[in-house]
Amino acid sequence: MIELTVAICTYNGAARLPQVLDGLVAQIDTESFVWEIIVIDNNSRDRTADVVHQYQGWCTHPIHYYFEAQQGLAFARRLGIKKAQGDWVAFLDDDNLPSPNWVSAVYAFAQSHPQAGAYGGQIQGVYETNPPENFNRIASCLGIIDRGSTPFRYDTDSRGLFPAGAGLVVRKSVWLEHIPEEPKLTGVCGQSLAAKGEDLETLSYIRNAGWEIWHNPDMVIDHHIPRSRLEKEYLLQVFRGIGLSRYPIRRLRFPDLPPGLMVLVYLVSDCRKLIIHWIKYGTVLNTDIVAACEGQLFWYSLISPFYHWQQKKP
Repeated sequence: MIELTVAICTYNGAARLPQVLDGLVAQIDTESFVWEIIVIDNNSRDRTADVVHQYQGWCTHPIHYYFEAQQGLAFARRLGIKKAQGDWVAFLDDDNLPSPNWVSAVYAFAQSHPQAGAYGGQIQGVYETNPPENFNRIASCLGIIDRGSTPFRYDTDSRGLFPAGAGLVVRKSVWLEHIPEEPKLTGVCGQSLAAKGEDLETLSYIRNAGWEIWHNPDMVIDHHIPRSRLEKEYLLQVFRGIGLSRYPIRRLRFPDLPPGLMVLVYLVSDCRKLIIHWIKYGTVLNTDIVAACEGQLFWYSLISPFYHWQQKKP
């Protein structure tokens, strides 16, 4: 019986997948349990399928390939859940390289935390070029996570903190019972970042259902970030997408709060943050990439309710 599934979601990942698959095939200390690898091809237009089939031809470890035509990371992960044979599903992106004991650390944590519905680990940035000055202020929004060497539970009052989607591990039965079939946020879709926040949506449902969400520092992956993802326009687009996702995520975080009251409270809070940020960084927004990203986050968080209301109009 397969106990754990590692699901790699990829879009045009032919050049990146081999390193990830090599890292998984070389995992250590996995002899005591049975696990599989599945690759979810999210409508790629390159040789992604050929790369996976080549590995299937020589690798003795089970590797399965599935195609998801509906573009969006949320849809790819949903197919991964449906196709996974394991009780637990550990998600990797095609630019994530797991440490040699990552799979064994995933499995061991599941055995020792029976109330966990999901958990994530440490994510180290591997940069093709030096990131902007003060990048640590925004690194977590690009999936770079360093939250210490001690396991802890993400509580409901932890300032909205959650694990990142890269390296996220989810109990399959919890997902099937509590995650809606149609996501509010579809995630990265091709080159579009406008619907980011799918990870927070998923984890919000799991938390609201009463399951624990944890940080497991023994799970370490390297997140490869190319030069293009450190360019100003790309980073600004990322933070616009994160800001626009705030309204539905806040609705999930406070499901019992009347929508009008919640919007009013956050409008005041977001306006305050935006004004303080402008006073502090207004003169350098054209030259300070990190400050510009933070400004985009505050502004698009402010307009997020109106954006989603407009999207609902026929």
